[in-house]
Amino acid sequence: MTFEVLQSELDTRATQGLLRYRHELQSAQGTRVKVNGKPFLSFSSNDYLGLADHPQLLAALQTGTQQYGLGAGASHLVSGHFSAHEELEQALAEFVDKPAALLFSSGYLANLGAVQALVGRRDKIFADKLNHASLNDAMLLSRAQVQRFRHNDMVHLAQLLAQPHSGRKLVITDAVFSMDGDLALLPELLALCEQYDAWLLVDDAHGFGILGEQGRGSLFHRRDSSDLASPRIIYMATLGKAAGVSGAFIAAEQVVIDTLVQNARSYIYTTASPPALSCAVLASLRLFQKEEWRRTQLWKLVTQLRAGLNGLPWALMHSDTPIQPLLVGNNNVAVALSEALRTRGIWVPAIRPPTVPQGTARLRISLSAAHSEQNVAQLISALHELAH
Repeated sequence: MTFEVLQSELDTRATQGLLRYRHELQSAQGTRVKVNGKPFLSFSSNDYLGLADHPQLLAALQTGTQQYGLGAGASHLVSGHFSAHEELEQALAEFVDKPAALLFSSGYLANLGAVQALVGRRDKIFADKLNHASLNDAMLLSRAQVQRFRHNDMVHLAQLLAQPHSGRKLVITDAVFSMDGDLALLPELLALCEQYDAWLLVDDAHGFGILGEQGRGSLFHRRDSSDLASPRIIYMATLGKAAGVSGAFIAAEQVVIDTLVQNARSYIYTTASPPALSCAVLASLRLFQKEEWRRTQLWKLVTQLRAGLNGLPWALMHSDTPIQPLLVGNNNVAVALSEALRTRGIWVPAIRPPTVPQGTARLRISLSAAHSEQNVAQLISALHELAH
């Protein structure tokens, strides 16, 4: 393939409004950031609780670095599994009420490792059509048979599960869909898994820390969380969003975790995360449990935003989470709207295909507990000004 062909493909993406760019932050992550040398009010981060620059996490990281140094130096199975990793795994398992947990360096690696370790050529995967790209890639790498069901369509899933199959069955879903902000029907999914003898892998990257009592995640979002206390559930959550640090974990039955240790290639063949990061996450978990005001503030801001954006030519999609997508439709219009906000000192990313379906380009507004009512009012005012 010649360089001219590559450039032609890039030019086509640009014409279609699909070319991606990186922007350089020169500040800590937060609601006020410095990007490419300019200050912005940011609604672009997954730092939902405002912990990415929290003094207690910074202090825990510094203490951890003094004790353990910087790099882990090896994979967990060679010589890179530190006491800080072990303590965090036990704390996470207890926090989400699972027998055991296993740390990964990212949510992407966690999903790749779990799916590839648990199912193979003779098995079947059933996946929601709006699942995250990491889950889609994990399905392909597993070499299992893949069937995708319509988004949150339990009738369609039941039809697929009812087809005769002698191998393992794994149902995969996001808990909070990252580009729409809506929730998976977890009780209904689990009931079907019980009926058809399947595992349920739940990716709670955007629910952990914000949903449920003390931020324990989507499995605890409903009043009777015991309904989802099933050994069939394999739970994944990330530590770089609401937790404010980095990494991810899988929590499940001990035999599942033991299987991942033996078979998950993205765990076995990856240098462990710096142990000091585990110290910072432990500090984050403590804040989850004692600072309920952060989640209360989030829901207040969600209500304010949704009420304030009534009457715009672009509709807010239904979402009860800090992810508030403003559906624009046209790729170039979405990009232009995002750029117009930037000229007003407000950072909101435009999300386009293939991240979202064709014709559904949007602004993805992300709220944080660190935002104030005045911050949200500023965004509301700017969007109404641009609409007229």
